[in-house]
Amino acid sequence: MDLFVVSPLLLGVLFLVAVLAAFIDSIAGGGGLLTVPSLLAAGLSPAQALATNKLQSVGGSFSASLYFVRRGAVNLREQRLNIAMTFIGAVCGTVLIQHIQADVLRQILPLLLISIGLWFLLMPRLGESDREHRLQGIAFALVGGGCVGFYDGFFGPGAGSFYALAFVTLCGFNLAKATAHAKVLNFTSNFGSLLFFMFGGKVVWGTGVIMLIGAFVGARIGARLVLSRGQKLIRPMVVIVSAVMSAKLLWDSHGSALLAWIATL
Repeated sequence: MDLFVVSPLLLGVLFLVAVLAAFIDSIAGGGGLLTVPSLLAAGLSPAQALATNKLQSVGGSFSASLYFVRRGAVNLREQRLNIAMTFIGAVCGTVLIQHIQADVLRQILPLLLISIGLWFLLMPRLGESDREHRLQGIAFALVGGGCVGFYDGFFGPGAGSFYALAFVTLCGFNLAKATAHAKVLNFTSNFGSLLFFMFGGKVVWGTGVIMLIGAFVGARIGARLVLSRGQKLIRPMVVIVSAVMSAKLLWDSHGSALLAWIATL
């Protein structure tokens, strides 16, 4: 499937989905909850949907990252080590997922996302202001960059939230600053994964480029709100997105069993 066989109406819908998804993703992560199902519904195979989603995700994360860097919220020179380890982690994760199943991770991920949501919900002062670093240098680069980057390349959902949580809890950043830095690492892992999907020939370029443009627009709007509204916007968005992602992943894994259980009531 490509630009020449997708109807203009469907391309328009996918463009708008990308705008909304990138807007959400730039604030709290989780935009793939909208884009991947939309690509599958449009007729792409699972492999094509994942690869094309990485292409549009690169557009959104690049747009947000560029905005944060230009506004001085992120110093790229200080993030060089984090970026390098994130790229290596994402590449390793992308290579590994092509050889093994991610079923175990799929089962435990909802619990991790619920924990993130509860953490931000029950700790209202978390990320309110900058605090003392717990990890920095190579230690943080390995944990907050390499490990989360590996996860993003291997599986992906909620990676933006994991990056932000790492910056808040390990680097002591306030929530807006953590979100800005998270987008830079999110772009890095998206780009690393996209390279390998490109080599595999799975990217549907026509559709992906249209969505990339939409993602660029949506992410820029979201990035502006991150710096202007900060914690008041990010915290509830993280809680809501974490809950929605958890519910969707649980439904994907256990939906049929849940329906069977309801039928017996």
